[in-house]
Amino acid sequence: MELKILNIGVLTWLTFLPVLGMIIVLLIPKEQKSAVRWTSLFFTVAQVVLAFMVFTKFDRSLAGVHDASTMQFSELFNWINVKSTGWFGSIKIDYYLGIDGISMPMVFLTAIISCIAVISSWGIEKSIKGYFALLLLLDTGMMGVFVSLDFFLFYIFWEIMLLPMYFLIGVWGGPRREYAAIKFFLYTLLGSVLLLLAMLALYFSVSVIDPASGEKIHTFNMLAMMNPANYDANSLLAGISTSWRYIAYIAMFIGFAIKVPIFPFHTWLPDAHVEAPTAISVILAGVLLKMGTYGLLRIAFPMFPDAAVHFAYPLAFLGFINIIYGALCAMAQKDFKKLIAYSSVSHMGIVILGIAAMNTQGMLGGMLQMFNHGTITAMLFLIVGVIYDRAHTRGLDDFGGLMNKMPNYSGVMSIAFFAAIGLPGLSGFISEAFSFLGAFQSFRWLTIASAFGIVLTAGYMLWTLQRVFLGTLPEKWNNLTDINSRELAMLIPLTIIVIILGIYPNLMLDVMNTSANSLVDFVKMNSTVSFGN
Repeated sequence: MELKILNIGVLTWLTFLPVLGMIIVLLIPKEQKSAVRWTSLFFTVAQVVLAFMVFTKFDRSLAGVHDASTMQFSELFNWINVKSTGWFGSIKIDYYLGIDGISMPMVFLTAIISCIAVISSWGIEKSIKGYFALLLLLDTGMMGVFVSLDFFLFYIFWEIMLLPMYFLIGVWGGPRREYAAIKFFLYTLLGSVLLLLAMLALYFSVSVIDPASGEKIHTFNMLAMMNPANYDANSLLAGISTSWRYIAYIAMFIGFAIKVPIFPFHTWLPDAHVEAPTAISVILAGVLLKMGTYGLLRIAFPMFPDAAVHFAYPLAFLGFINIIYGALCAMAQKDFKKLIAYSSVSHMGIVILGIAAMNTQGMLGGMLQMFNHGTITAMLFLIVGVIYDRAHTRGLDDFGGLMNKMPNYSGVMSIAFFAAIGLPGLSGFISEAFSFLGAFQSFRWLTIASAFGIVLTAGYMLWTLQRVFLGTLPEKWNNLTDINSRELAMLIPLTIIVIILGIYPNLMLDVMNTSANSLVDFVKMNSTVSFGN
C-alpha cells in the first residue's frame, strides 16, 4: 500500500514534518514568541492529521512482521552505497520505511503526545526558540524509530532522540537538572553502545543477493536479519541457541531494557521525570519508554527467536519485579511527580510480563498496554503540571480538599487515576487483563504473584486521591483557580481516547491482532530452526 503527498511518501512526511517546523521556528525572530509557539503547534497538528489518515487507511488484515509484502506505506531506496574490495566488503544502507500492526499504534501515539507536549509548553519563556526547536527534533527522532525497517536508519533515529532530550532536561529542568540529564545521557549511551555492537554482529552475519549487481552483500535490512536462510554458515551468529547468539541477544536486550526501563536499569527515570519540564515528562513516559518494548518486539524477538524463547521466564520475572517494586516505591513517595514516575515502572512491568508469555493474548495485552499507558501516564503528568503551575509544590501532604476548589480539574484527574488502577470501562483494564491472561498460560504462579501489583496500584492511587483531593483545603490555597481552556485542550483528547478504548478496545486491537499472531507464530516456529544453513 502506498500513500503519497506531493510525490513524497506519507511516512517521510510524518517523520520529517517536525524538522521542517524546526527550521521555520529557528528563522523566526526570538522576540516573536507567539509565532514560535503557534508554528510548532501547526506542524504537530499537521502530523496528527497525517497519523490519523494513515490509521484510517491501514489494512487490518495484513499479517507478517518479517515479510516485506505485508509492510504498509513502504518507502525503499538506496541511501548509502560504498563499493569495496577489502575484507570489510561493500556497504549498502537503504532508506527503508514501513509500518505494521506493531508500529501503527506507536506512530499514532507519538503524533498525539508530541502535539499535546507543545500545548503543555505554552508557558515556557526561557530560550523559547531553542526549546521548541529541540522539541520538534525530538518528535522526528521518536517517529523515525517507529517507522524504520533498516537497522542503521533505526539506530540513527534512536541516537537523534538522545541529544534534544538531554538539553530539554538539562537546560529547562528543575534544580537538579544537570545531574538528571547527565544520568539519563550516560544510561542511554551505554544502551546505545550495546545496541550498536549487536547491530554490527548481525550485519556481518547476514548476507543477501543485491538485485542490481547480483553479488552477495551484507545488509542492515531488518526483515532480512529475521530470515534464518540469510545467515552465513560460518558467521558469528550462525547456529541455533549458540552462546554468541545468546550474548548478542543479551546485549541488545540491555540496550532496550534501559529505555523501558527494566529493573535494575531504572534508576535514571525518577530523577529525569522529577527534574524535567511537564511536557518533557509527558513525552518521556508517553513515548520514550515504549521505544524499549517496541525494540524487543520489532528487533530482538524476531531476530533472536531462539534466545527470546530461552530467556522468556527470566524476562517474565523481571516484569514481575518491575510491577511489585515500582508499585511499592510509588507508595512510599511524597512527591506527586515521583509517584507517577514509579507508577510508570510498575505499569511497564505489565507490558514485559505480557510479551514474555509468547502467546497471542499476552502479546496483544502488552502491545495495547504500551499505547494505553502512553495516554494514561501523559494525563497523570499533565495533571501534576497543572497543580504545580499554580501552587509551585508537588508535595502530596501539602494539599487536601482540591475537589471542592477545582471540580473540573478533579473530574479529569479521577478518570486518569481510575484508568491507571485498571477500572473496567476505561482503557487500562482490557490491556492489563489480556497481559495477565496471556502470562497466566505460561507462568502461572509468577502471574498470580504479579497480580498483587494491581492491589498495590489501587492502594497508592486511592491514597493519593484522598490526600490531595479530599478533606479540608488549607487556607493558603484559597486563591487556586480551576483548570483553564488551554489545559483542557491538552487533557480532553487523552480523556476521550481512554474512555473510547475502555468501551470499544477493538478499535486498536483490530490494528494489532494479525501482527501479534504473526510475531508469536514466527518466534515459535524459528526458535528451533537452524540459523546459517
